[in-house]
Amino acid sequence: MKKILVIEDNYEVRDNICEILELAGYKVISAENGKIGTERAMQESPDLILCDVMMPELDGFGVLKILNKNTKTHDIPFIFLTAKADKTDFRKGMGLGADDYITKPFDDTELLDAVEIRLSKREHLQSIFDQSERSLQQFFSEARAKASMDQLSMDREIRKYQKKDSIYEEGHNARWLFFVVTGKVKVSQINDFGKELITHIYNPGDFFGYFPLLQGITYNDNAYAMEDTTLRLIPHADFTLLLFNNRDFAAQFIKMIASNVGETEQHLIELAYSSVRRRVASALLSHILDVEEDLEDPIIHVSRDDLAATAGTAKETLIRTLSDFRNEGLIAIDGQSIQILNRKGVQTMPQ
Repeated sequence: MKKILVIEDNYEVRDNICEILELAGYKVISAENGKIGTERAMQESPDLILCDVMMPELDGFGVLKILNKNTKTHDIPFIFLTAKADKTDFRKGMGLGADDYITKPFDDTELLDAVEIRLSKREHLQSIFDQSERSLQQFFSEARAKASMDQLSMDREIRKYQKKDSIYEEGHNARWLFFVVTGKVKVSQINDFGKELITHIYNPGDFFGYFPLLQGITYNDNAYAMEDTTLRLIPHADFTLLLFNNRDFAAQFIKMIASNVGETEQHLIELAYSSVRRRVASALLSHILDVEEDLEDPIIHVSRDDLAATAGTAKETLIRTLSDFRNEGLIAIDGQSIQILNRKGVQTMPQ
């Protein structure tokens, strides 16, 4: 059953929308203002969001901005509800990434049609970016068939890397788009003094190595397997085929790139302005896999060198900070494994 979040401050309108959707077979969650709606969107991960524009606490534009910055919610279809027919509001909403715009008053059919169209669109995009090897292969096969270019993937291959193996190095020519099947990959840069800074960590289901392909340049960083890892190497030609011949793929890939750029910017801001404690806390959280997000006390398996490189600090400083966290009851340490005991305390570490 599809789950829909309705954010609307008018009780009668909200109740009416919820009733229509429930009668149509959807599971409905509601919120009376933007602040509560944002919190419920992050907690519930709905399949679609219907949101009023003019609301107390936080308006609809603010809700969309916040959700777009969160990797868990940025791709949820978002439909604005408004009593205004002002074109300025329409352009602003669509410019922020809204998927549709319904003007009140609307009838049942108009509402249900808009919901059904957006849910179908999302299912199609999810099939493209399904984090499974089989779905990825199937989509590439369909794309090749449409373009009548069956020979493009003759040289596609799977490669296995052991822990600490190099995947590519700075200055090498870019030939592949990488897809992580199993394992974990770090991408880092080395400064003039030989100090490593980890800029990205990629987990199963992630793509990486696309910027050099798009720019036509050599790699300006280094990629290594953090554990035994399996990658699918997608030839540059296949990547170009999808990007320039399938609008759905291109749109979703652009969203993914924007999300990664946003995460990188936030990481750089923290490195520049945050305290060591905050940087170490963020580094710990960055090593939690998506599949572990819902675990109460997740366990992280990462070397001290890699953790220090993620936090942008010396290994000795990292070890002292981890010891402080352990004494404060935030984490437990067992060899190379670190268990987060107080997720909220780590997440809300002061700047």
